[in-house]
Amino acid sequence: MICWVAGLCGQRAQKNAATSPQYSAVMTNENGESVPSNPPKPSFFAQFPKAEYVMGTAKKIFPLSLVFVGMITFNNLCLKWVEVSFYNVARSLTIVFNVFLSRVFLGMPTSCKTLVCLGIVILGFLMGSHGELNFSLLGTLAGIMSSLFVSLNSIFTKKVLPVVDDNHWKLTFYNNVNASVLFIPLIIIFEGDVIMNAQEQLTSSAFWSAMSVAGFFGFSIGIVTVLQIKATSPLTHNISGTAKAALQSLMAFYIWGNQPTVMGVLGIFTVLGGSLIYTFVKMSENAKNAQSQPPAPLLQKEQEMTSKV
Repeated sequence: MICWVAGLCGQRAQKNAATSPQYSAVMTNENGESVPSNPPKPSFFAQFPKAEYVMGTAKKIFPLSLVFVGMITFNNLCLKWVEVSFYNVARSLTIVFNVFLSRVFLGMPTSCKTLVCLGIVILGFLMGSHGELNFSLLGTLAGIMSSLFVSLNSIFTKKVLPVVDDNHWKLTFYNNVNASVLFIPLIIIFEGDVIMNAQEQLTSSAFWSAMSVAGFFGFSIGIVTVLQIKATSPLTHNISGTAKAALQSLMAFYIWGNQPTVMGVLGIFTVLGGSLIYTFVKMSENAKNAQSQPPAPLLQKEQEMTSKV
């Protein structure tokens, strides 16, 4: 529903931008000569495409939707079975799976610095697990599976983005529609009894209002994430995410009354520290790789000379 409304707003914004006359202020320099000014910025909603569901495209995105459903399912099970303060530790192996799966499926090399960062994260995971008073094996396993599916989600996202012309908003729409259909049998199988015993809540306007607000904020998080990366950088986004995770873990001790331990707190900050160092390492490695590669025209010239030889 949110994607559909955003698509309508996007169509209207694009139509207004195409039909309205483009007036802009004429700037002059010291000599009185006119200088071209910057064109007006497009509307925020102009980036949202029309929400169209094409069956052929949906089938190609279906594998990503399966991974997405697994990610959401194990993420919620982890949050259900572990303490909120331990939640970030239980799901901390995402980076480890990212590096491993990128090596296996994409053939991306792994540096020694990256392996050291992964070792720090794994050490923090073990410390946090050992220091957790209300340790749940099922919750920890659910967190590990959630980390695995998060990594698979990023890999499959890169794989299917060309199907929707590299438009992440179209991908979000198709993925959400597919996931909504896939969740129906899971809800019936695992929550059928709960639904049958909660008919009054399901017909309550307060319940659906709360669900709508939660869905709106969930969708807004995705928009804010994209805008933050566009306005800053992936490094800044990861730093803010690390700070958020640290604050969330510390607030859980106060709000939910989780009893902290020295080993548990050390595990939390070891995981977050290893994740932050990993981000710096990857950014520096990507910058070095970009500098070492020759410009496109020079590379093309070298290839032509090699082919002639």
